[in-house]
Amino acid sequence: MALISVVIPLYNEIGNVSPLCTALSNVLGDADADAEVIIVDDGSRDGSAVALDREAEARGARFKIIHLQRNFGQTAAMQAGIDAAQGEVIVTLDADLQNDPEDILPLARRLLKENLDVVAGWRKNRQDSLLLRKIPSQMANRLIRRLTGVYLHDYGCTLKAYRASVIKGVRLYGEMHRFIPAWLSTLTYTDRIVEVPVRHHPRRAGQSKYGITRTLRVLVDLLFVKFFLGYSQRPMHFFGVTGLALLSIGSAMLLYLFIDKFGFGAEISGRPMLIAGVLFFLAGLQFLNTGILGEMLARIYHESQDKKTYVVRHTVHLDPPA
Repeated sequence: MALISVVIPLYNEIGNVSPLCTALSNVLGDADADAEVIIVDDGSRDGSAVALDREAEARGARFKIIHLQRNFGQTAAMQAGIDAAQGEVIVTLDADLQNDPEDILPLARRLLKENLDVVAGWRKNRQDSLLLRKIPSQMANRLIRRLTGVYLHDYGCTLKAYRASVIKGVRLYGEMHRFIPAWLSTLTYTDRIVEVPVRHHPRRAGQSKYGITRTLRVLVDLLFVKFFLGYSQRPMHFFGVTGLALLSIGSAMLLYLFIDKFGFGAEISGRPMLIAGVLFFLAGLQFLNTGILGEMLARIYHESQDKKTYVVRHTVHLDPPA
């Protein structure tokens, strides 16, 4: 079995550090594969950093601890862990032990056995508050499924296994970690992204870092995700079509008023259609300009980083017969 990298972002989880490391050691110690554990301390201020260093020293080279300068957020911490991972399979996990480390290897094995790119955990029997966590999460997941076309029940479950060659092809910003399967749908087929039920436990120590306000942030992020998935490489298709539609409506209104004024001598200076026509016309021009700028920025984004608009899965090259 291939090398597995377990990436865990952690922030102020002093009560879970030792139980987490013990559980990981027990699970990975008898694994039929090499494994590394990368725990990213996201600027903890409660003693978690010292506890992590102590655990890593006691458990050997398999445990790698990355300390960030300050609290940058879960997405940045996860990206730091993914950047440092060396495994062919990268499994992400929360540090609060609500996800069960026992599920790490089954997810990784399924990904390799079935040649998948993502195996996502589904907290089918979620052990969280109904009103503050479950209901908002269900609503957000339903909306995400409809807008992204990637049909997972539980986008919020951090426990997921990724093929490293695919997950390293995306960069995570803001709070986009919950949308990783949607991002990856731009690099692979959705039938290579599957979901399996995983265990979920009540939080035993520490406090959750998320509240009801997270749902609002999810909705804002989702607007960007929807646009990026559909138009990141062709922004003119979005802004241009909208701009042409507005420009056509405005031009038709102004043409009608022009004919009415000079053909029939009607008074048009006080008519609402004149204002509406001018607004539609100017808005159309603005959308077209935005589309042109978007196309230029898209090219700068790809060309400045030598970023390809495609992903190669593998190459077969056979030498010609002698």
